[in-house]
Amino acid sequence: MKSLFIQVLTGRWLMVFASFLLMVTAGASYMFGLYSNDIKSVLGYDQTTLNLISFSKDLGANIGILSGLINEVTPPWVVLSIGAILNFFGNFMIWLAVSRKISDPKLWHMCLYIAIGANSHTFTNTGALVTCVKNFPESRGVVLGLLKGYTGISAAVIAQLYRALYGDDTSFFTLFVAWLPTALSFAFIKTIRIIETTNRPLNDVKVFYKFLYISMSLAGFLFIIIILEKSFSFNKTEYGLSAAGVLFLLFLPIIVVFREEDKLLKTKLVSRPQNNAIVVSPSVQPKESVSWWKDAFKQPKIGEDHTIPQALLSIEMITLLLATVCGLGGSMTMMDNLGQIGTSFGYPLKRITNFVSLTSIWNYLGQITVGILSEIFIAKYKFPRTLFLTMLLLLSSVGYLLIAFNVPNGLYVASVLIGFCFGAFWPLIYTIISELFGLKYYSTLYNFGGMTSPIGLYLLNVKVTGYYYDKEARKQMASLGLVRKPGEALNCLGGECFKLSFIIITVVTVFGAVVSLFLVARTRKFYQGDIYKKFRVETVNTDNNKASLSVENVVVAGKADM
Repeated sequence: MKSLFIQVLTGRWLMVFASFLLMVTAGASYMFGLYSNDIKSVLGYDQTTLNLISFSKDLGANIGILSGLINEVTPPWVVLSIGAILNFFGNFMIWLAVSRKISDPKLWHMCLYIAIGANSHTFTNTGALVTCVKNFPESRGVVLGLLKGYTGISAAVIAQLYRALYGDDTSFFTLFVAWLPTALSFAFIKTIRIIETTNRPLNDVKVFYKFLYISMSLAGFLFIIIILEKSFSFNKTEYGLSAAGVLFLLFLPIIVVFREEDKLLKTKLVSRPQNNAIVVSPSVQPKESVSWWKDAFKQPKIGEDHTIPQALLSIEMITLLLATVCGLGGSMTMMDNLGQIGTSFGYPLKRITNFVSLTSIWNYLGQITVGILSEIFIAKYKFPRTLFLTMLLLLSSVGYLLIAFNVPNGLYVASVLIGFCFGAFWPLIYTIISELFGLKYYSTLYNFGGMTSPIGLYLLNVKVTGYYYDKEARKQMASLGLVRKPGEALNCLGGECFKLSFIIITVVTVFGAVVSLFLVARTRKFYQGDIYKKFRVETVNTDNNKASLSVENVVVAGKADM
């Protein structure tokens, strides 16, 4: 048992499990709809001001270059520590403001607090997600899908845990997301690390599928709970039982961890050299020091390791980021305005909370479905992963139109469609970047995937959605002969509040789909080849070296016996 315990602590699978827990609590930036009405009502903001705060949140959540650069030169525990501190500070300050523990902050203070809290997630994602991809390079599609899937489901998970402690009172929500992710980060801070191994099993994907089935059970359980909450009024005991079920499914993967590490331990014991054998360790080659700006305008082939400037100056990256601006800008606008959309359409607060949770469930399904499905389609049919991006952009446009024209019960369908597409965007973009530009500088390049989305978010959320919402709200007040008092929230009711905004968002998203087709054309030939060939070659070479060392050990041992 002691050997097994040590094996688990030092193995790769506990690192994966720890990453699941960090990612499932690192999605507070997706939950703005749960507490945005508190900010708006307590601090007396209009929709444009609230959307500016929302933009600050998403700007912080997507500017991860600093975390990427730090992770290039430090071990993962450094960025995880920074992320934990930023998360607590940002969300704790928001809670102090909303609970009126401090005097009403200035607008730029609120923007700064929420940006800092959201920026912490880039450090968590970089520390956990990038580390997992580097530990499992041949399974990156499945790895990214699973990890981002846990992030996508985080809103529903945290909502259940929060209600077990605080019920339907949302005033403590930002306090909850201040301490919980911070505590988990420090608990697993040394577990998440790069683990080099020459004994890599060939069934890694099968293990990830076991994790997948457990995560799907968690998503299914949450979906059932959401339906029950819609039909019945839960008391604190019932919320506690649902939270207990969530915790059980969250920690169930630890059984898989112990089983897989036990198998590896038994394999090691069988292949262990004799006691009198001298084990010859392979020499560790120093890392090659290459300037990031070397040959910036000399483009390597697609799939080879790019320097950061080479990747950023490539047509493939520019096209991908432009499509990202159009696609994520619209979906993030819908996610951030979900609370106000539900209120405008006449839904009660409890139903709006269900919309947020429902979006989270489909966010998760989008993450795992497209991550795994695209991997299968590439392996079997050489289907370009970039073409999935085009399909998602077109599908999300349908959801925007349902909101624009306030179709009866359309918000339910829109929550499903946009939640699914929003979740699917992330693993798809991150996997495409890793495949087209290599893993050498992935810690930094990974963060460029979401960096441009705040541009689309600012234009579509603040300048378009917020502007037309407030314009319609003032028009409604004027028609009723009302005058807005200082510090009074500005609210709009009816389908006209978001109609023109989401028509514009639809047009922009369709344009993004057209742009993405150019990327498909540029990468079609690459995806027709064997994109993971070099990783299999490296594994074979490692195994051959290991076999040579084993032979040397036998020879050395024989001489020692003589």
